[in-house]
Amino acid sequence: MKAFQTALPFRLRAVLLAGLFCLLAGAGLIGYRLYLRPTTLTIAVGSFDGEARQIASIIAGGLATTESPIRLKVVNAGNALDVSKAFAAGTADLAVVRADSVDRQLARTVALTAHGVAMIVAPPGSGITSIEKLRGHTVGVVGGEINHGLVEVLEKEYDLGRANVVFKDVAPADARRALQAKEVGALLLVVPLTEKHLAYVKGLFREGANSTPVLIPIDSAGAIADVKGPYESFDIPKGTLRGAPPVPDDDVTSLRVGYYLVANRHLGSSLVGELARKVISVRRDLIGEQPLLSGISAPDLDADAYLPVHPGAAAFYNGTLESFMDRYGNAIYLTPMALGALASMFAAAWRFLGVRSSETACTTLDELCVLPARIRKVDNEAELADIEDEVDAILRAQLAKSADREDSASEIHALIGVAHRIDNLVHQRRLLLAARTPAIGEARRHGFPLAT
Repeated sequence: MKAFQTALPFRLRAVLLAGLFCLLAGAGLIGYRLYLRPTTLTIAVGSFDGEARQIASIIAGGLATTESPIRLKVVNAGNALDVSKAFAAGTADLAVVRADSVDRQLARTVALTAHGVAMIVAPPGSGITSIEKLRGHTVGVVGGEINHGLVEVLEKEYDLGRANVVFKDVAPADARRALQAKEVGALLLVVPLTEKHLAYVKGLFREGANSTPVLIPIDSAGAIADVKGPYESFDIPKGTLRGAPPVPDDDVTSLRVGYYLVANRHLGSSLVGELARKVISVRRDLIGEQPLLSGISAPDLDADAYLPVHPGAAAFYNGTLESFMDRYGNAIYLTPMALGALASMFAAAWRFLGVRSSETACTTLDELCVLPARIRKVDNEAELADIEDEVDAILRAQLAKSADREDSASEIHALIGVAHRIDNLVHQRRLLLAARTPAIGEARRHGFPLAT
């Protein structure tokens, strides 16, 4: 270290230390900014009415407004089926999907966004009042492929293939025309029971006091739901389509399926738990202004749920979400211990190399080696006594430092040797001074000039 200090002037060493400090400070600042930078997750949405995109956009805006550590990038993937395909392909971290159209191996639920209710409706005055009476008729499947899973369930439960019931895909915009042209005898559609979607169902039929559509019940909904699939039994309330006179005039048994905000199962639990907390917080804060958020709630938390809940979201809903100290407490506790251990190891290695002891010994020897020159110039006994006291102090300090070191024997021997030499010089100088004192007195008595 001393050689290094000698080779480099103080100003250069100061510049090097300042540069190192700036480098460390810059690295710390960059790390801090990266830690505070929000995590952006891509969410895929899509529906024929655009409602899923509106919900996702509202949530994304709420997260941005509250400076959440999580931000959402909303991507319109097309229709509901395209969303499921995009999520399965891994192009999105999150998606708003229907439970019967998503990859169960990949998707983990974060929140329930809405329920879609299955409706089989026939035109006013139709004689089709039950599924059994669909025999020989064509049923228009509004939405097409997204509802094929429901069609398969109904065909299997009611053996509709043998009843010559034909299912035909119909675009939402063509549903009214298909009914009027008698291309289909009934329509199968899955919609939330919201004012907007009920208005669409009512608009499929001509208006009038006697133009009440026929809602066909799915009587085996309970048996279908018992299979633990994506569907559950649900009663469409009396008066859902019209209040007075009520249409239907009584509760109608049907099926419903959930729309979920799902996350890739590989996303971290802490990240998804924080996302669930923020989504529920946004719903609570904005539900008065945004009625679309009213359907957001906790998903099915049961272990045997058709779509499993993400562990992070489950921790939030169950109140077991890790706090900051729970998450980083061990690291905070162990870091000082690890740093202390590293410092001890570094100090041991430093002492093993002998860098510190050599430097200390050299410093002490330097102090002692300058004393002979001072001793040769001393002219009185008092200065010699001061030098002896100084040597004693240096030796005591060095012996105290070397007492607990096993490798200090050679240093002590060297210091003792130097001390003996200094002691001899002091003794010789004292004799010289004692011999000079009478000679000086005699010269003064005879008036001879003194030699300097």
